[in-house]
Amino acid sequence: MVSIDVWNAAVDFPIFDAKSRSLKKAVLGKAGGKIGTDSKVPVIEALHDINMSLGEGDRVALVGHNGAGKSTLLRLLSGIYEPTRGSARVVGKVAPVFDLGVGMDPEISGYENIIIRGLFLGMSRKEMEKRIDDIAEFTELGDYLAMPLRTYSTGMRVRLALGVVTSIDPEILILDEGIGAVDAEFLEKARDRLNDLVKRSGMLVFASHSDEFLVELCSTAIWMDKGGIREEGSLRSVLTHYKGYDPFKNLSDETLARIGESRATIGSEEGS
Repeated sequence: MVSIDVWNAAVDFPIFDAKSRSLKKAVLGKAGGKIGTDSKVPVIEALHDINMSLGEGDRVALVGHNGAGKSTLLRLLSGIYEPTRGSARVVGKVAPVFDLGVGMDPEISGYENIIIRGLFLGMSRKEMEKRIDDIAEFTELGDYLAMPLRTYSTGMRVRLALGVVTSIDPEILILDEGIGAVDAEFLEKARDRLNDLVKRSGMLVFASHSDEFLVELCSTAIWMDKGGIREEGSLRSVLTHYKGYDPFKNLSDETLARIGESRATIGSEEGS
């Protein structure tokens, strides 16, 4: 069973400039390697007082303005950042997807990048070789897959990256939005694969500004503000408080039926 538990976690970033000591000297000059307030290096508290407990089947949206701490929290949950204070415990294999282009080489072919990107996401070479035909069909890139990635347009690169990302089998999927550079028709096709990907994953944490994607993929939400958790609860409730309106009311009846929601107002939902 997969799980993520975070207790009173904080993440600090020391800020070094030309007038201060280098990071290496600052660390080596301190007993135990911890930079304290006496090091005269300013520290930015990117996250503070983070407490959360996620389990199998959770589908969590992460919302908040730019700079609120969403990306830092995703990296903490992925194990990329260690908490400066507090603790974080992750059980399960994490597939972090922060930038669709990460792990791709512009000088090698699309086919080779499929393998490389898959390895970066924790898959084996044999697993990715089995998926190549499916990924090629999905991307609709044809002969371009035999050409170097540097010959691709931005949209073509996103297609390739999406094809790889949506082919993996993650236990814990940590997803940061970055799929806006493709045409609407292909994005609709990608939406189906993203839904399938989420269904295969044991847990999803998804940071996005897109109401549509959040509604499609998530059931609960966490609102990040100034490095802390301002609110957590049902997706509809948190989105309504964060945005100041009920985004579900703009959805079609077909979409609402698919996600099992009604057109009830958020007020009546909370009062029930």
